[in-house]
Parts: sequence; structure tokens; C-alpha cells
Amino acid sequence: MASRRSKEYDLILLGATGYTGKLCAEYITTSLPTDLKWAVSGRSHERLSAIVEDLKSFNAERAQPNVEVATLSLDDLRSLANKTRLILNTVGPYYKYSGPVIQACSETGTHYLDVTGETPWVYEMIQKHHDTAKASGAIIIPEIGLESAPSDLLAWTLATSIRETLFSDTKEVIASIHQMDSQPSGGTLATITGILEHYSLAELRKSSAPWALSPVPGPKLSKPVPLSTRLLGVRKTQHLGVLTTSPTAGPNVAIVQRSWGLLGGSRSYGPNFQYHEYMRVKNSLAGFIIHAALCIGFLAMIIPPVRWLTQFAAHNFYAPGQGASRDVTAKDAFEVRAVAEADQDVPNPRLAMAKFRHDGGIYYLTGLLLAEAAMVLLTNDDLTTKLGGGLLTPAMLGQPFIDRLRNAGVTVESRIMPE
Repeated sequence: MASRRSKEYDLILLGATGYTGKLCAEYITTSLPTDLKWAVSGRSHERLSAIVEDLKSFNAERAQPNVEVATLSLDDLRSLANKTRLILNTVGPYYKYSGPVIQACSETGTHYLDVTGETPWVYEMIQKHHDTAKASGAIIIPEIGLESAPSDLLAWTLATSIRETLFSDTKEVIASIHQMDSQPSGGTLATITGILEHYSLAELRKSSAPWALSPVPGPKLSKPVPLSTRLLGVRKTQHLGVLTTSPTAGPNVAIVQRSWGLLGGSRSYGPNFQYHEYMRVKNSLAGFIIHAALCIGFLAMIIPPVRWLTQFAAHNFYAPGQGASRDVTAKDAFEVRAVAEADQDVPNPRLAMAKFRHDGGIYYLTGLLLAEAAMVLLTNDDLTTKLGGGLLTPAMLGQPFIDRLRNAGVTVESRIMPE
């Protein structure tokens, strides 16, 4: 295995012709250092060359990326991984195409980032490749896009703030998607419908069990979720308002729980730590309707004919690789808010609040998160040495990642609430 510093590229963007890949390529072109050595990769030289030509309109003075044609065969991917220090992977659905990419990176010691939200696939990759990646020094971080970087970073920020300011563990973090204007891309819709066909119900249950992604057993629920929330899907909090079931909560909760385990379990966020995530709604009735619709929709998707009709509708609404233009999403915004309770044995434990906000489309944010996380790994040798390798989480990039996001215009802030 060649040393990382001597490799031909700093990073290769795999899947650059897809919707998210194009946005990530645009962000790299406009925002990352001009001396970055990078390439775009995929199966079609013609389509990749067209992407490179389009990038000139964003920064004509910058040297454009090279083109690396590669299939998704393991041999091609090993060859690709050996050329670069890091691979950014936007080829989805990940369960269908990207297992060999993680295998190649794990075997060659090449760092890897992706933007999946497919918890069953992430669980499978952990079981198959964590030990290999740890041995080779490959830092593999799935779900570093919209799922699940904002949630994971907020949980880390709140737990760190409470420990450093209040000298306390964290008992519970409640997060809420406060605003999300953009609509899903074709690739997202295709993944939602396809994953239920790829994995059995038993596999889905196993991978979605509490603390399934954590390397150590998680704490028991010391503060039960209110009965009304479990039955009706509605939860009311003083600082976050009326909340209901979020369709993205599952992947985000799983990653936060893995971070808890990787960072030291009881010695990190605390022995009684719990994380719950919802979405904000106007009132309890709206919350119940959304919760019921999501439950009915999931149950209906288990029935093959319903799933097939949904797949047909998804492909006709937005084909994979397509999504709203940047002009359409320019006025969109994405914001997550969270409140954390210190693990204090007093009647009114201290609270902390945090916010993650980006003005613009969610898929542009996804490209930004990928690119900035890549720069953390490429420019922080002390951090990569400390992390070692393995299938890790966004929170393990810690403050250097948050600092880069802030410099890129993303709001990440926290504060201890007054007594």
C-alpha cells in the first residue's frame, strides 16, 4: 500500500454525474483550495467530461479535475482507491452499489465518506469491514450528509458543552427538525422504495434495534418517552414546541448512538445518555396526522404491490440523478434545534440548547458537508492518527469539522440555559 502523501490524488469524487455528486463537484470547485489534487469518477467518460466542462463556469481560472473511468467491480475500485488518499462516494442506492467501494477502501487504507441514510446497509458494512478498516488505517464515515451529520454534531456539541461548563454527564438530548424546505431527489425516493425489497423484515428489525450500531451495549431508558408520544406520536417541549415523528429520525438516532459507543460509552456523553429526534409541527392534530400517515405508509410499503406502485411513482416524479435546480432551492433552509438535559440529581436539572442551520437546498448542504469533512481528514494528521481507522461517525471529526462548517456559512451554536 502506497503512503497516502505519495498518492496521485487527494480525493476522488465517485458518482459525480448524479444529482448530489454534481453539487459536491460544484462546491469543491468554488470553495476548496486550488492546489487540491482531485478527480471525478464514474462509468461514462463522456458524461464525466461534460461535468468537468460545466465546472469551468463556476471557476474558470481553476485547474479542472481529472477524469477516472471505473466500474463498480472490486478490481476497478481497488485500483481507484490506490490512486487517492480519500474517496467521496455519492453512488446510491448504497445497499445496491456501494458495498464494494467500502471494501476496496478498507483493504487499501483509503479514507472514505458517503451520504447514505440506509441504516441496514451501514449495519452490514460495520459487521463486514470495520475490523479491516481499523487494521489498514482507513477512516470510513458513512452518513456524513444531511443524515446524519447535523444530528450527530449537535449531540456531540451539547454533551461537550455540558461536561465542560457544568461538569456533568448528559441525560437526554431531544432534537427537532425545525425547518426543511427542500423536496427529496429521485435517488432518495428510489432508495426508500428499494431498501424494503433488499432486506428481510428480520434484518430490518435487527439493524434498527436500539443501540444496534453501538460497539458497546447502550444504557437502559432511564427517562421513559411519554405514553402519549408512543401512542399518538406527539411530544410537547417547552423549548422546541410541538413535535411529531420524523421520517429521518431512525438513521440519525442510530448514528448518534454509535458515536456514544465509539467515543467511550459511559465515559463520553454519560452512562444514562438518551437521544430522541422529532420534527416540529404547528399543533398536536397535525402531529398526529403526520405520525399516523408515516405508520400507515410504512405498513403499506411492506405489501409488494403497494411498494411496486410507489417505485413507479418515484421514478416518474423524479428519476434517480435528478432533483430541483439550485435556483429553485436558493431560498430554502434547513434547521435542526436540540435541547439537552444535564444528568444532575436535582429537581430542575440544567439545560443546554443548540442549533444547526444552513440557508439553501439540502442537497447543496450535503455536498458541502462531504467536501468539508474531506478537508478535515486531509489537513489534520493528528486527528486521523488519533482516530486510527474503522467505520466511524461524523461526531468523531469533532471541533475541526464544526469550525470548517462555520467558515462555510453554516450555523452551529450552543448555549447553557440560565437557571
